[in-house]
Amino acid sequence: MAAAESAQSALWRRAAVVAALMLAAFTFNTTENLPIGVLPLISDDLKVSLAAVGGLVTGYGVTVAVVSLPIAHVTRAMPRRHVLTVLLGALAVANLASAAGSSYWLLLAARVVTALAQALFWAVMGPVAVGLFPQRVRGRVIGVLSVAGSLALVLGIPAGTWLGQQRGWQLPLVVLAGLGAVSLAVIAALLPTSRPEEGHAAYGSEPDVRRYRAVLATTALSVTGAFAGYTYIVKFLGDVSGFSDTSVSKLLMVSGVAGVLGVTAAGPLLDRFPRATLAVPVAAQALGMFGLYALGGSKAAVVAMLALLGASLGPAFMAAQARVLQSAPGRTEIALAANSGAYNAGVALGALLGGVLLPLVGVRGTFLVGAVFSAAALSVLGWERLTASAPGDRARPAGAERRRADAPAQSPLPE
Repeated sequence: MAAAESAQSALWRRAAVVAALMLAAFTFNTTENLPIGVLPLISDDLKVSLAAVGGLVTGYGVTVAVVSLPIAHVTRAMPRRHVLTVLLGALAVANLASAAGSSYWLLLAARVVTALAQALFWAVMGPVAVGLFPQRVRGRVIGVLSVAGSLALVLGIPAGTWLGQQRGWQLPLVVLAGLGAVSLAVIAALLPTSRPEEGHAAYGSEPDVRRYRAVLATTALSVTGAFAGYTYIVKFLGDVSGFSDTSVSKLLMVSGVAGVLGVTAAGPLLDRFPRATLAVPVAAQALGMFGLYALGGSKAAVVAMLALLGASLGPAFMAAQARVLQSAPGRTEIALAANSGAYNAGVALGALLGGVLLPLVGVRGTFLVGAVFSAAALSVLGWERLTASAPGDRARPAGAERRRADAPAQSPLPE
């Protein structure tokens, strides 16, 4: 009886830690994109241009892209519990500083702090969460975490925008600070202090340099393609498809809901079909981008292609994260940081590429360019599959095999 109660208590603690990480992922993603929804409010209140407020989002993504790998390397020896409590503390304090400040530069500085915290959070969150459970279910754990991040676009941004319109743009930031504090309290209380190299999630389960590089290239190419067109989706829906301004928000909600459904459906398949759960959403993205280009004048087709595109973006990144955990040639948090950097670099490069091409090919043409990049990402996966048996590309860090063999199936939580 005592043993059963102890096991149930340990399971409850693991579930609570994962729930706290989900809440933190939701909070980080909402914080990153909230200025998009309250952009006019911030502009009017701080007396700055809309472009300057838009720079708060662009600068955030660039910061994450640049610092993800270096900051993960610097902190690789620090206990994950300590790292996460510092990151979540920074999230809460920076959001409060943003809400309390009346200066654009203070707001910018606070968002840089949050971006630095988010860059490392995405690197350590996955290994911490999957390390709490047996290795055979790591894909499902990544899927659960990805649902929380996707909900930020469907629930977090619309709710934050509405609250900002009703009570001022500062209040959503206060709420986000509170959510960060809740995550901090749970992590500090329940996550054990252990060496980051301990546990089965510290290293790739099947280290393979060729496969890992292919995943990074796929991430960079697919995200560049997606944002080359999707950055200008509002203009596309109005100018090409003829939707009214009031319809655009509903269409974006369709895309967001499709994203949550896609992540929810793909999560349980990650462990059984790791290759397909990356290749299928990348192929769907290419089809969705090309479909919008070719059928942009048909409203019914646009709705269908928009849903297809939304359902592919989240699962593609989620599957890439799972493949990195599998194929990382060294420590997984370093490998995940590189993948996060590739993702955010793709966001910035895609938006820049689309902006440069916009006057040359029109908004419709940006989706054709996006389809080409997405197809290139799919071809990288095909090349990796064809050359998977090539010798000499598998790598294991010295001592990693012994550490994985000695590590427990799940992290030792306090009983």
